[in-house]
Amino acid sequence: MTSSGPETIRYGDDPNQLVELSVPDGDPRGVVVVVHGGFWKAAYDLSLGRPLAADLVARGWAALTIEYRRVGNGGGVPQTLDDVRAAIGTLDTSGLDLTRVVTLGHSAGGHLAAWAGHAVDAVTHVVSQAGVLDLVAADRDGLGSGAVVPFLGHPAGPGDADVDPRQHLPLDVPVWCVHGTEDDVVPVSQSRDYVAAATDAGAQAELVELAGDHFDVIDTGHEAWRLTLEILDGIG
Repeated sequence: MTSSGPETIRYGDDPNQLVELSVPDGDPRGVVVVVHGGFWKAAYDLSLGRPLAADLVARGWAALTIEYRRVGNGGGVPQTLDDVRAAIGTLDTSGLDLTRVVTLGHSAGGHLAAWAGHAVDAVTHVVSQAGVLDLVAADRDGLGSGAVVPFLGHPAGPGDADVDPRQHLPLDVPVWCVHGTEDDVVPVSQSRDYVAAATDAGAQAELVELAGDHFDVIDTGHEAWRLTLEILDGIG
């Protein structure tokens, strides 16, 4: 299945407020919103998500690869979250069938994907790839060289309930957490503990654990990506 290539759509005046929309020939199976990671830092951009988007389109999905303001270029809370909401909102005028809108996020993008499942009505499913799903634990453990405090503007705590996926439970949409057991960037405990808490709260959540490191989950040639595609096959 082929497409005509991504269309760049801007949703604000900042250079980082843009999305790339790729649509396959024929009717898409649904829309996957690809959210890149990088601990919310300006050094990392949507190029991390492009290989995933290309593979998704080849398999019949529409892919919305989003960019957003990040720490170091005007981002943080609330700007990053505002941008994610607005980026997904570009789908409203896309003409696409929005019956299935899956947020697929890696690392800090997994945090944003899960947050969107809580905060953005259009989202129907969430797939977190080695996601930062517990900001309090991430802050305590110093993940990303202490990335949580610059993102929030303060140490994480109970006052961040609207920002922290671990404090959103139970979530109203199903969540899958794909995580490598050898991940030394975001420990697999982030996904294990989130799924355990989610299921205890009555939410639909599943842990897909496998051998691999932090970046294997976004390698389209790795077993982790095959398992992610199996999740998507079950959705659409």
